[in-house]
Amino acid sequence: MARTGQRRSARFRSVDNDGLIPVLARAVREVETAAQRGKLKPANRTKFQVIALLMREERAHAKTDPDLTDAERAEVLKRLDGIASILAKTAARDTSVLTLLDPDAVVSDAARSLRKQMLFEGGIEIVTEDALPVKEPEIDLELAQKQVVPPSVKARALANPFLAPDLDRLAPAPTPRRLANWELLGPLFKSFEYGAGGQIASMDLPESPRIDRLSPEGLELMRHQARFLESVRLGHRTFLLADEPGLGKTAQSILAASVAGAYPLLVVVPNVVKMNWAREVQRWTPGRRATVIHGDGNTLDAFADVVIVNYDVLDRHIGWLGTLGFKGMVVDEAHFIKNLHSQRSQHVLALAQKIRERATNPLMMALTGTPLINDVDDFRAIWRFLGWIDESKPTGELMAHLEDNGLTPADFGFFAEARAAVIDMGIVRRRKIDVAADLPAKRIADLPVELDEDLGRSIRQAEAELGQRLVRRFRALASSRNTTVADVLAGPAGELDSMLRMVAQGELEESKAAKTGENVFTMVRKIGQAKAGLAADYAAQLVRSVGKVVFFAKHIDVMDQAEETFAKRGIKSISIRGDQSPALRQQQIDAFNNDPEVSVAVASLTAAGVGLNLQAASNVVLAELSWTSAEQTQAIDRVHRIGQDEPVTAWRIIASQTIDAKIAELIDSKAGLASRALDGEDVEQVEAGSVQLQALIALLRESLGA
Repeated sequence: MARTGQRRSARFRSVDNDGLIPVLARAVREVETAAQRGKLKPANRTKFQVIALLMREERAHAKTDPDLTDAERAEVLKRLDGIASILAKTAARDTSVLTLLDPDAVVSDAARSLRKQMLFEGGIEIVTEDALPVKEPEIDLELAQKQVVPPSVKARALANPFLAPDLDRLAPAPTPRRLANWELLGPLFKSFEYGAGGQIASMDLPESPRIDRLSPEGLELMRHQARFLESVRLGHRTFLLADEPGLGKTAQSILAASVAGAYPLLVVVPNVVKMNWAREVQRWTPGRRATVIHGDGNTLDAFADVVIVNYDVLDRHIGWLGTLGFKGMVVDEAHFIKNLHSQRSQHVLALAQKIRERATNPLMMALTGTPLINDVDDFRAIWRFLGWIDESKPTGELMAHLEDNGLTPADFGFFAEARAAVIDMGIVRRRKIDVAADLPAKRIADLPVELDEDLGRSIRQAEAELGQRLVRRFRALASSRNTTVADVLAGPAGELDSMLRMVAQGELEESKAAKTGENVFTMVRKIGQAKAGLAADYAAQLVRSVGKVVFFAKHIDVMDQAEETFAKRGIKSISIRGDQSPALRQQQIDAFNNDPEVSVAVASLTAAGVGLNLQAASNVVLAELSWTSAEQTQAIDRVHRIGQDEPVTAWRIIASQTIDAKIAELIDSKAGLASRALDGEDVEQVEAGSVQLQALIALLRESLGA
């Protein structure tokens, strides 16, 4: 948080009595005392954040102030370290304030005001207005130097060097009249605090068509999804889609682009879900192509219909993305842009502005189950992305609605009318419990993830080496039968299947007995370790959206990594492991079910998969796959049990382009066999046998090219 203004020349003299440091010391003691009494209230949370901000500023200033002697500098830094120590102790007591230390944490108006007050009390003379105006989105010199242009983008530019001009631009919005001199953004945000009247913030949607003509064969839209898409068909183009996780926001967005003809479509997502987005595009719109930007974009298909990019690499591609001629833009987990001062938010808003400048009435969608995290001001960035407001006032259609209702912020009833006007701009919010009749009681949603480049390469290399070892075994077996691999592959299918099974069985038995070396079990463990951070990130997103989550893993190191991730994000978790006493385990379960501050249960698949009641959650994250469908089902049923009021969603994190995906497929086939044998369902019969064995057979088949 940059400071504007000047300091008095005697800034750091007599630090025991004068200056800002004594002000900070008194304030931090007040916050510490409040934390000792219990959870910090909003006023003290604000004070905690401001103390941290000013402490960082003072430290940076002290290190560079040429007027300080070495002794004075050491004394100042020592006192600041003392303040930092008290802040750390306070954060240990109330972990919810850890998020306020994030450089991207939103600084509220109350925090800005308190900061001014503390600076004044510390004798720091503020020469200019100490505000932080939000700069217009732009590409600065440093950002420009990061820009890359993938080869595919150059090819597209050569194929179509002239982007067709849009000659059908919308007429400019009418100039505000009655409300021209009113400050409106503050009242608009406040309207969601004071104008609710007990009503959910969701626009009226048309009834769904009687016939589903949008979903491809084998898939079916639920009623709440069809109603949303009917609104798109009727011409609505800007949405804050705030459905809870598990209600199909991704599918709705993909089909909305199809209904609106919003191609090419730009999709900005967190890294953990970008591969899932590509898969869902193919699933719901099979005739459309999706491409995912990795790193510098060398594998990008710039001719694709849907371009998917994660927030982390957006800065490298913002230049060419702004010129590709997108007719729609989706921002997934839109609460990621809540801080208008972050580069991430600036990049997203810059791209949104370019799309609106080039396309008439583009499809703009912000997806998030938690549009509000800190306060109602979190709406600001999302509304700007959607084009409902600019940096200082409502725009176009929203301003026209406010003009037409005949009220001003001073009038009774303004808040309710203003809230309704914003909702009608396109806020759609449904909860699981609201559409329970549309949902299955329990479902499993696969979330493919792309592993980190180095980890991904090492795991794929290990898989390739295992595959080659299996091929050598197969070649030796063929030689012992006086034949060749080529002859076996060209011969009867039964003989090939028998030899594949023999080789895989031999490898499996050696792997189970081995103490060291690479095998299918060590490979699966490495995949689990590589997925741990991504799985924990996704669980943290769910916590922000829906509350309590159960996180299942097989290995202790994966559980440890997840718990460390949650702690860093200020999310309180409990642990259920095999080495706990019955009393301690029950204590952990009770804390999860009854303590509102406990958000995640990190549980062992084997230790917590049976006999436990964790129904305080309705969302489960399976960070690692089990070897049996029964173990997976038992884990999910810790949440899906009698007394559960909501449909349950289990999110399986699957490492794409690895054996993980094959294991998931085999687990599902075993579940299908159980359904046929026990439930009478008409599913395809599958061969019995272990998932480990069949995974090795599949890997050998692939390595042989069979």
